[in-house]
Amino acid sequence: MAETGIVAVAGEALVDLVPAPVGGYLEIAPGGSPANVAVGLARLGVPVRMLARLADDPLGRRMRAHLADNGVSLDHTVAATEQTSMALVTVDDDGVPSYDFRVDATADWQWTDAELAGALDGPVVAVHSGSLALTTAPGDGPLRALLERAMATATVSYDPNCRPLLMGDPAGVLEGVHALLAVADVVKVSSEDLEWLGLTPEAALEDWVTRGPAVVAITLGGDGVLAGTATGLRTRRPGVPVTVVDTVGAGDTFSAALLAGLHGRDLLGAARRAELRALDAAVLDALLDLAARAAAITCSRRGADPPTAAELA
Repeated sequence: MAETGIVAVAGEALVDLVPAPVGGYLEIAPGGSPANVAVGLARLGVPVRMLARLADDPLGRRMRAHLADNGVSLDHTVAATEQTSMALVTVDDDGVPSYDFRVDATADWQWTDAELAGALDGPVVAVHSGSLALTTAPGDGPLRALLERAMATATVSYDPNCRPLLMGDPAGVLEGVHALLAVADVVKVSSEDLEWLGLTPEAALEDWVTRGPAVVAITLGGDGVLAGTATGLRTRRPGVPVTVVDTVGAGDTFSAALLAGLHGRDLLGAARRAELRALDAAVLDALLDLAARAAAITCSRRGADPPTAAELA
């Protein structure tokens, strides 16, 4: 049953250097889009397995402690010999972050097929991945193969979470996105990602729901979310009014809460694929509203700090 099934999250678990409350200083904060999703799921009471390569250096140990302290299972992480990846984060006057990365030959990107051989062992009902881990060689190939393998038993969740500084040519990235859409059941993407890829939200929605996913949700910042299903549902939900501190981790929180909502409704797992594809309008809107509310809470506080189930209730 999906109520007790595990959601596995695969990808980068890096550290962010973020502006500190004291002007002119930076502080270390755990980050990485997949790691943020894993923490968001755990805080919402969903059993989570992190599939990450964690270095045995001071930053990697800090990342490991952060995940463990939030209840994320680390039984399937890899003890990496490479260094921890870093991202230097700057935040503009609207709270929107930009990223400058230090990732050459670091731990997150060195996956092998052998390291992922047991990733789906046990009651895994969903696998989520996205962002740099699926576009950075050499580990992107093994991770993409994992998602393809997961289709047989699990719901596949995907967030492109584009990082223009590192991902290269948008046209080439879009080809890779299209390949993953054929594997994914649930897709979350931001309007900023789509703009970089050369797409409008409306055009992307109409195209992407024909490529394989059951549900595609497009976050529009303060303007809410546009979403649709492969069976023809279309909806637009309003944004949640909030005083924005910054938007770091907001999209990851949205993904986590959307998956948590599906988990609570027993809609995860390959055996539930038909039910997922048959979502009705009321359930879809309720799932999107839950995810938008969770993301708004994250925006109301500094950094990637997703809400607990109690806070969301």
